Amino acid sequence: MTDRLPPLHDAHDERGAKFTDFGGWQMPVEFDSIQTEHAAVRDAVGVFDVSHMGEIEVAGPDATELMNRLTTNDVRALDPGDSQYAAITNEEGVMLDDTVVYRLPDGTAAGEAAASLADLEDAHDGDLDAPSGDPAYLFVPNAGHDEQMQDRWTAHRDEWGLDATVANATDDWAMLAVQGPDAADALDEATPRDRVVDLSKFEATAAAVAGTESWVARTGYTGEDGFEVMCPADAVESVWAAFVDAPREAQPCGLGARDTLRTEMGFLLSGQDFDPEDEPRTPYEARIGFVVELDTEFVGRDALKAQKEAGVAEKFVGVRLRDRGVPRGGYAVTDGDLTRVGKLTSGTMSPTLDEPIGLGYLHESYADAGTEVSVVVRGDEKRAEVVIPPFLDR
Repeated sequence: MTDRLPPLHDAHDERGAKFTDFGGWQMPVEFDSIQTEHAAVRDAVGVFDVSHMGEIEVAGPDATELMNRLTTNDVRALDPGDSQYAAITNEEGVMLDDTVVYRLPDGTAAGEAAASLADLEDAHDGDLDAPSGDPAYLFVPNAGHDEQMQDRWTAHRDEWGLDATVANATDDWAMLAVQGPDAADALDEATPRDRVVDLSKFEATAAAVAGTESWVARTGYTGEDGFEVMCPADAVESVWAAFVDAPREAQPCGLGARDTLRTEMGFLLSGQDFDPEDEPRTPYEARIGFVVELDTEFVGRDALKAQKEAGVAEKFVGVRLRDRGVPRGGYAVTDGDLTRVGKLTSGTMSPTLDEPIGLGYLHESYADAGTEVSVVVRGDEKRAEVVIPPFLDR
């Protein structure tokens, strides 16, 4: 597939970023160094370009039913301005992707949200709860999954005879993640007209960021306080500059630091910690059973209900190496006597802890915190202990 370029690609190139392919996108992996960028997020504030994430808009009389049938959580619990984490599963309960679902102001037409953000607050008189039309949602698939999810939603809509529009708006939106203890101050300075710092976790609102009408959510993928800002792609340069240029000078961050930060928190990476082909896992195996609402009728519900009742054979855990070595995805985990008890799907040297850590799936009898195991690193068993993520107290 031809590499897709985020709208900030040239700006990143001028800043000297190193790039990598991720999900079919050419994305910055680092600007200065992974350690510098990681530390900025843990100690102050960093800004990520995450425009490789997908945006699918769903609206219409049956939008709520369509979303509820295709995600594991209960979108009926969302008021306009709320969001929730969910999984997308097949009939066997295997995760195809994980996602965040946003409830947009009612009456927002699918395919037009990015272009009409400037009208959202005026249309609703600043009250996102005001009923003014059919329900509307925006959900965020992982990089490279936007077309797959658009097709999936459209096919099931037609199969079930539901009245909803489904639009892939990935190329219309840009997305920035402003993360760290100073993220609220950075957003406050960039949004003088709006009090986005008053948002609670997983709340969102329309707001003018550096003069650009945007959709701002108090969400993130680092474990720190932070916000994700979605704005029209053709206006993102001014929003990016508001954070990384003087006087704020927030640290630009790439996907390398994003990976070390999320690993310290034990957050799943689609395509690596789960994949329907190479690493087929269910939400219960991946320890995100809290996003499964079995009282709703979603694809994969029956399989997950049966698995919850029977229990899982393997569980997603963390490991901390006691010996020298760096764990990596694919490394075997043993009982210390060459008997394989699982494998890692992610691993790194934690910049915060200065310790080698990994994530993966172990047989349930080895999945308790403190259990002694070994990780096979280049043919040698390295002593390790099981940790239930996160590795950091955040």
